[in-house]
Amino acid sequence: MCRTVQETPLLLHFTAPVMVRWPPFSLCLLLLLLSPPPLPLTGAHRFSAPNTTLNHLALAAGRGTLYVGAVNRLFQLSPELQLEAMAVTGPVIDSPDCVPFRDPAECPQAQLTDNANQLLLVSSRTQELVACGQVRQGVCETRRLGDVAEVLYQAEDPGDGQFVAANTPGVATVGLVVPSPTQDLLLVARGLAGKLSAGVPPLAVRQLAGPQPFSSEGLGRLVVGDFSDYNNSYVGAFADNRSAYFVFRRRGARAQAEYRSYVARVCLGDANLYSYVEVPLACQGQGLIQAAFLAPDTLLGAFAAGPRGTQAALCAFPMVELGASMEQARRLCYTAGGRGPSGAEEATVEYGVTSRCVTLPLDSPESYPCGDEHTPSPIAGRQALEAQPLLQLTQSVSAVAALQADGHMIAFLGDTQGQLHKVFLHGSQGQVYHSQQVGPLGSAISPDLLLDSSGSYLYVLTAHQVDQIPVAACPQFPDCASCLQAQDPLCGWCVLQGRCTRKGQCRRAGQPNQWLWSYEENSHCPHIQSLLPGHHPRQEQGQVTLSVPRLPTLAADEYFHCAFGDYDSLAYVEGPHVACVTPPQDQVPLSPPGTDHVTVPLALVFEDVAVAATNFSFYDCSAVQALEGAAPCRACVGSIWRCHWCPQSSHCVYGEHCPEGERTIYSAQEVDVQARGPGACPQVEGLAGPHLVPVGWESHLALLVRNLQHFRVSCQEGRGQSGGGSQQCVPAPDSVLPQGLPASFHCWLELPGELRGLPAILEETAGDSGLIHCQAHQFHPSMSQRELPVPIYVTQGKAKRLDNAHALYVILYDCAMGHPDCSHCQAANGSLGCVWCADGQPACRYGPLCPPGAVELLCPAPSIDAVEPLTGPPEGGLALTILGSNLGRTFTDVQYAVSVASRPCNPEPSLYRTSARIVCVTSPAPNGTTGPVQVAIKSQPPGISSQHFTYQDPVLLSLSPRWGPQAGGTQLTIHGQHLQTGSTSSAFVGGQPCPILEPVCPEAIVCRTRPQAVPGEAAVLVVFGHVQRTLLTSPFRYTANPQLIAAEPSASFRGGGRLIRVRGTGLDAAQRPLLSVWLEADGMVQASRIQPRDPEPRRSCGAPAADPQACIQLGGGLLQCSTVCSVNSSSLLLCWSPAVPDGARLRRVFFTLDNVQVDFASASGGQGFLYQPNPRLAPLSHEGPTRPYRLKPGHILDVEGEGLNLGISKEEVRVYIGRGECLVKTLTRTHLYCEPPVRAPQPANGSVLPQFVVHMGNLQLALGPVQYEAEPPLSAFPVEAQAGLGMGAAVLIAAVLLLTLMYRHKSKQALRDYQKVLLQLESLETGVGDQCRKEFTDLMTEMTDLSSDLEASGIPFLDYHTYAERAFFPGHGSYPLQPQPEGLGEDGRCATVRQGLTQLSNLLNSKLFLLTLIHTLEEQPTFTQRDRCHVASLLSLALHGKLEYLTDIMRTLLGDLAAHYVHRNPKLMLRRTETMVEKLLTNWLSICLYTFLREVAGEPLYMLFRAIQYQVDKGPVDAVTGKAKRTLNDSRLLREDVEFQPLTLMVLVGPEAGGAAGSSEVQRVPARVLDTDTITQVKEKVLDQVYKGTPFSQRPSVHALDLEWRSGLAGHLTLSDEDLTSVTHNHWKRLNTLQHYKVPDGATVGLVPQLHSGGAVCQSLAQSCPLGENISMLEDGEEGGVHLWHLVKATEEPEEAKVRRSSLRERELAQAKAIPEIYLTRLLSMKGTLQKFVDDTFQAILSVNRPVPIAVKYLFDLLDELAEKHGIEDPGTLHIWKTNSLLLRFWVNALKNPQLIFDVRVSDNVDAILAVIAQTFIDSCTTSEHKVGRDSPVNKLLYAREIPRYKQMVERYYADIHQSSPASYQEMNSALAELSRNYTSAPHCLEALQELYNHIHRCYDQIISALEEDPVGQKLQLACRLQQVAALVENKVTDL
Repeated sequence: MCRTVQETPLLLHFTAPVMVRWPPFSLCLLLLLLSPPPLPLTGAHRFSAPNTTLNHLALAAGRGTLYVGAVNRLFQLSPELQLEAMAVTGPVIDSPDCVPFRDPAECPQAQLTDNANQLLLVSSRTQELVACGQVRQGVCETRRLGDVAEVLYQAEDPGDGQFVAANTPGVATVGLVVPSPTQDLLLVARGLAGKLSAGVPPLAVRQLAGPQPFSSEGLGRLVVGDFSDYNNSYVGAFADNRSAYFVFRRRGARAQAEYRSYVARVCLGDANLYSYVEVPLACQGQGLIQAAFLAPDTLLGAFAAGPRGTQAALCAFPMVELGASMEQARRLCYTAGGRGPSGAEEATVEYGVTSRCVTLPLDSPESYPCGDEHTPSPIAGRQALEAQPLLQLTQSVSAVAALQADGHMIAFLGDTQGQLHKVFLHGSQGQVYHSQQVGPLGSAISPDLLLDSSGSYLYVLTAHQVDQIPVAACPQFPDCASCLQAQDPLCGWCVLQGRCTRKGQCRRAGQPNQWLWSYEENSHCPHIQSLLPGHHPRQEQGQVTLSVPRLPTLAADEYFHCAFGDYDSLAYVEGPHVACVTPPQDQVPLSPPGTDHVTVPLALVFEDVAVAATNFSFYDCSAVQALEGAAPCRACVGSIWRCHWCPQSSHCVYGEHCPEGERTIYSAQEVDVQARGPGACPQVEGLAGPHLVPVGWESHLALLVRNLQHFRVSCQEGRGQSGGGSQQCVPAPDSVLPQGLPASFHCWLELPGELRGLPAILEETAGDSGLIHCQAHQFHPSMSQRELPVPIYVTQGKAKRLDNAHALYVILYDCAMGHPDCSHCQAANGSLGCVWCADGQPACRYGPLCPPGAVELLCPAPSIDAVEPLTGPPEGGLALTILGSNLGRTFTDVQYAVSVASRPCNPEPSLYRTSARIVCVTSPAPNGTTGPVQVAIKSQPPGISSQHFTYQDPVLLSLSPRWGPQAGGTQLTIHGQHLQTGSTSSAFVGGQPCPILEPVCPEAIVCRTRPQAVPGEAAVLVVFGHVQRTLLTSPFRYTANPQLIAAEPSASFRGGGRLIRVRGTGLDAAQRPLLSVWLEADGMVQASRIQPRDPEPRRSCGAPAADPQACIQLGGGLLQCSTVCSVNSSSLLLCWSPAVPDGARLRRVFFTLDNVQVDFASASGGQGFLYQPNPRLAPLSHEGPTRPYRLKPGHILDVEGEGLNLGISKEEVRVYIGRGECLVKTLTRTHLYCEPPVRAPQPANGSVLPQFVVHMGNLQLALGPVQYEAEPPLSAFPVEAQAGLGMGAAVLIAAVLLLTLMYRHKSKQALRDYQKVLLQLESLETGVGDQCRKEFTDLMTEMTDLSSDLEASGIPFLDYHTYAERAFFPGHGSYPLQPQPEGLGEDGRCATVRQGLTQLSNLLNSKLFLLTLIHTLEEQPTFTQRDRCHVASLLSLALHGKLEYLTDIMRTLLGDLAAHYVHRNPKLMLRRTETMVEKLLTNWLSICLYTFLREVAGEPLYMLFRAIQYQVDKGPVDAVTGKAKRTLNDSRLLREDVEFQPLTLMVLVGPEAGGAAGSSEVQRVPARVLDTDTITQVKEKVLDQVYKGTPFSQRPSVHALDLEWRSGLAGHLTLSDEDLTSVTHNHWKRLNTLQHYKVPDGATVGLVPQLHSGGAVCQSLAQSCPLGENISMLEDGEEGGVHLWHLVKATEEPEEAKVRRSSLRERELAQAKAIPEIYLTRLLSMKGTLQKFVDDTFQAILSVNRPVPIAVKYLFDLLDELAEKHGIEDPGTLHIWKTNSLLLRFWVNALKNPQLIFDVRVSDNVDAILAVIAQTFIDSCTTSEHKVGRDSPVNKLLYAREIPRYKQMVERYYADIHQSSPASYQEMNSALAELSRNYTSAPHCLEALQELYNHIHRCYDQIISALEEDPVGQKLQLACRLQQVAALVENKVTDL
């Protein structure tokens, strides 16, 4: 059995156009296999087709069946979106350029094409489904509604009248099935699409049945004069009972270039479209309409909003107003010629037809409500119907639907991101009350937003799924509050049903208070407003009254119930009041432990629905008593519950339930009795005697009690009786009888660890009071404090406790505690009765416990134990602390009793502590005074200290250091004498505290300075107590904070110790600079190596400051490792990298210069510091590290290892063999080569053999001992043999000696040359990095200045017309067209020729003519590539005002070009500009990307150009050869060392100074030049400085000005490149430079107008020199046999003229000449300096962080479409197409030629550098692997490392654009229309048309023939129209 699912994906592919009827079993099996998990939203269903694209959705109203039109599929779905049937509709063999065919041979270009559904309609009368696809020119077919797999009609050989839908997926087709008396008709509207669509009308009436279904023959067609003028883009089609409406947007006729929104109306019975009338729609302040829906009485439209149309606004147009507007337009066109009352045209006949508005009788509109043959049509109103926006949304809306329900209008808006918004329309406002994501994010909701027939569900279509969404999700709101808070206008709270429902679902919704709606005033959920009573005792039942406002009324036989938890009781309703009975005790839940009540829910219930609810409490009085043991009666009667107290039985009860004969104390809530509340309780009010009880003495306690009469007699009183009631009194048991017999009472004391009970008796007093006398008792508790509070209470008997009115305590005290001496004892509180007792061991005792004769009345003499401090200033004022015993009983005893060194000392009252401490302030005394401290109290002997106090004068002598940074942190040492004066001292520097670092030493105080606001001197003072000393002679000077500008190297081994040189300014201001590292260490590292330590260990006097600990533990698991840097000078620090433990992760490396912290990356220009693993070195000997390595004499030691050069350089490594050094020659990653000493050195550690030790920073790696092998001794040899051997050897030696000497000579010479080269290379290698950083810093400073200048003057962009001319016609100095068309100069011919050219312009608007013209011209063999480019640019100019049309032409031609190259080599397409379409593409990109250039890419491109120009100008440039020292192009590299000096000239600007016009006074502008610059070069640089904010075209020419050097008042010298002072030698004349004229730095010069024609070398060749370097000097280099040269001579010395050089100097010069590539490092320096600007430019071009220009997205989508169409699956081919079309065609041209964008001068050297960068960009765009070798060009080697990264940027750029949402045809057209408006056609349009006609004239006959051969061309009479143009333009005689 087939089970139903909620979501049905379709995952199958079909490749043949077969119709499939799914058998039931197969369909079930497919659903079971592919069913996904259900959707989370209850009641929602989904149909999913992830492998196809869904296009349209239709609903059969009576059946509820849904039909989905998709690419190559038709689906039939049940109302629950279950798949019922499916039909396959594609792909099919087809081509949009061919009419439908049977034989594929009839259309060679046909290929397998996807069939997207373009139109899907339901015909209810015939029970048929109308489906129109994209293929076969949009023909339609009909299928049976019951089974879409069954085809009812399909045209086998359709005619052009049966072409219905658009054959391009991006062009919308809308339609309606409208009833007619006999049959249904089909109204279809579509946009313009494809080659063969020119004859298909935008709107047509078609028949659904008959001999030719879907034909419009004999029916109405909206005739259009020119489709390119009226390209309607349809949004929707709707119908009401009388009319059909079509909503669309279009551009008007030629006079209306702006797109507008329209709605058109046609009568339903009008099969001829006589009734067609349209009016514009306007949503005030918004853009074009995007979606629409016809709701009852209202047309809803969603319009584009926001700056880029990415937002939306909803407007509503009442149908009454819409009808009136259309009737007004129809009336004016019928009766008033289209003119309104003011005479203005308010209605017209549109679409370029011959009909016009007429003046028929005034009753014509009523007589012909749907028009007739004689009425004008189609009518267009000019007055727009305008509405105010109801709502604004942040996303663009793609679908609108609406529902009129329960008297409310609800709109549903689907946006382009897949969200569905529900909107409540009320009045003139719209409110979004719910939004939900339906489709995948970014998947737009289709305009086919359908409601089911019941209005309960909405069907939402997205690209791959259909969702069923409830219109109102009322059931998802569980309670009344959430239901009303949801603000869903379709939902309300049905009170008696207890659920959120639609109004129709609530049975009694029409009755008051039954259905609550959130938009009603005072709409509140039912609630219980009050309860009476609010609580009830649990022991008895009672009645509770509920107040429930707005309670619904029930029928007579219906009742409410009250539910107390699980207990129900019947409710009695009277108005808003409801009475209920509480449950019995056994039905009430138990109270929780520790509480006196239980709270249960109380609900008012109808049937099983809780209408309103609250909480209700049941209390338990007996539990109240248990909660307060100290005062049970007070707690009982004072609680919030109505509880009463029974005193004799000690029970808390509810109601009047005390035992018979016992009095009751009533609750405080009672109002009509006297014995009520806590005041009536029997209670103990307090102690009647003293609360102090001495320990060890028998004491009597008495307590004051009240209200004990309740124990004496019990009276039962009647309450509430008017007569006062009666009472019956009986004796109370266990009480005090009237005769005074004692009752049983007990006093209880809660002693520590014991509860002590004492019998007590009651003594009655007056009234209701009495005394309780406790039995006398002697207390001996264990006490650890002077006084012990002990709680006390009273009970009747031993259990019935009397209330304590408040907390009662007695205080047990012991005189011996806290009174250690006599003074303390006598100073104790007199109420304690303590005396100093000398009996036995003297102590403080309670008086009666001491024998009378043992009481001591006088205390012993004072005793002084310690004095602090022992020194003080002579001025006094020092607080001196004296500690001891018997130092007085009160402050008055010691007020005048203290002296210090015989000087009075005034005690401080607040700091005095009885008998133990005196703090006094010293009096002044002479310096050096010393003596003991003395305390003399009254008549007692004085107490004298054993320590002496000394008056000493602290003196400040000097500071160290004398200065420090403004940021503070300097550890300042104040030197002086007696600085340990007093107990406290504080230091200040410049008014700021300087915290002192302990300890303070007698001769030095160390403190740390605080930050200071500004640099400057600050006085130093130290405060000793209240005395201060100021160091006046040497103030502390705050200096500017140190600045770090460079730090290198940036890597080290983990062992540390690598020397790091830090450069900056003010570095000597820091006292102890540190290099610190923060690391994250795991637990093992922390536990094993690092102990937590104080970052600043405590100093000791006299000891030097300790270095910081290597690594210390910080908070947060961080380690800090530091080393102290050495201050070499104010500009150089020498730091050593700290050693860091293995396994720790680097967090931060920074320098600490007192309080200034600088990260290493900031100091090194962005280069972070890196720790490398420690190197690993293998032992020298392969036998092990302890075995000696045998070294042969003269051998080089080779040490193997890993990572040897990662953290150190060769120069920093030291290698020792014993005490001798092994010189390191080479260091690589895996090898170290060193040259050992010639002789074996001495061992360094007393060992037998010297050890081989490698020092790398802190690392010392011992690799084993080294044993030098001595020369082997000669063995015993016979003398004769020795003599013979010697003679033989002599002959051999004589033979080889000469050869050996010659060889050694050559070898040494070669070695010296090689070492010299190595030295040069190493110096260059180390210098390149420094030079790059310095150059980059200078360049960034210059660029910052340039940026500030650009803020005022702006980037000198070319205006659009100039930009377009240079882009369309590159290589022309001025505009290439004639200023006047031929013939316009003659008065008689002027108008005629202009008329002919205007007709030619109109003729170009015919797509067929234009395509025929292009193809015919390109077929001519005499039509060159230059001609093609020229004609393409002329067409770009002529059609500039219609860029949409030009784009369509280009799109068609690109399709033809792709079809041409597919059969050859697709990768060659767009490689060059050989066809017109390729040049059209170039021009089109130039137009579309102009705004992107100005807003995004222009700034980095201009900054790159200026950075190159600045760098080139900083170095010498040879004016003759054009070679420069600073370049990226090796062919332009000046390979000589030219010494030069930069100069700054002061240029006079103003009147008579040749400066900028308009200056009122002479100003001096500094200009940077070089002393090697020629005069022309100087003038160019001076002009750049003087006119830096002026575009180049507005500057004076460099050859129109002379340079004058002005010295003094009369010294004016005109400088020139050549004059009589020029130096000539051996036919070589050197151009004059500033060095030649000896112009000094700072010289004053002026630019004056040139009075003669000489002066510049190139002046003789042209009036103005070409842009760039003066290359004309080289071309005109020989004048009368004299060659010109500037820096280097252009010719090399002939090879045969070179003589043998024998001197050392000549050989060195020869070597330098032999390797000029050594200067190629200048290329690297230049490249590193410019790298940031190159990266910024590439990033701006290839970044998608900003919105990609829509033209680029449109072009790439087109190329993707072409590749898919032609079956090209190779991604490399598509990559090449995109690269050729955009990056190489446009951006490379922009990179190489900035003069096409900016008004600037591009010198040849700048051009050569840009060529290298452009070539790098080209290499980055290729897909082939970038390989370089030693033979690769230098230009490719330069960027070999960057090109792979740039390749990734290009690939990411293409991928991101591909993944972005597609650029729609309408969006592109809107953008092109805006471009046409913003950049209107150039004023040379007629000249362009004239030039274009000249090309037509060349091939006139061939073009005429081609037009006449085309059947469509014959029909449109295109050849005839061209002949008319020829007749007008050149008076050509034709056959007309």
